[in-house]
Amino acid sequence: MTNFPESHSDLLDTQVASLATIGRDGIPQVTAVWFVHDNGELQLSLNGNRLKTKNLQARPECSLMILDTANPYRYLEVRGHARIEPDSDDAVVGKVNSKYSADVRAWDGPDDQRMAVTIEPSNVYAVDMSG
Repeated sequence: MTNFPESHSDLLDTQVASLATIGRDGIPQVTAVWFVHDNGELQLSLNGNRLKTKNLQARPECSLMILDTANPYRYLEVRGHARIEPDSDDAVVGKVNSKYSADVRAWDGPDDQRMAVTIEPSNVYAVDMSG
């Protein structure tokens, strides 16, 4: 569990974050993702066949940036490692579905598996350059 800075706690309810992973060629890949903040953890529900998921499985180092859309000079960046597990009981997918009032599995193929990804922070940067 991570205690995120109170000054930026409102961003944990934001709708979209940018997830940066490292590709097999060493070049970063950035993807917009849905996420949930639950009990001090940042969690994602990812399709196991997507490139971002494969990147995390091979290289768990990642960064999740949550931008304040009302004030683009303010953001929260969480750098760390991804812990990836099959979401066999749909616990994380259920949280994501609830937050977004959608079923993320609607974009999955019949043989796709949902993975529960938890970002384990090594550094948390709460930035406000708005002066």
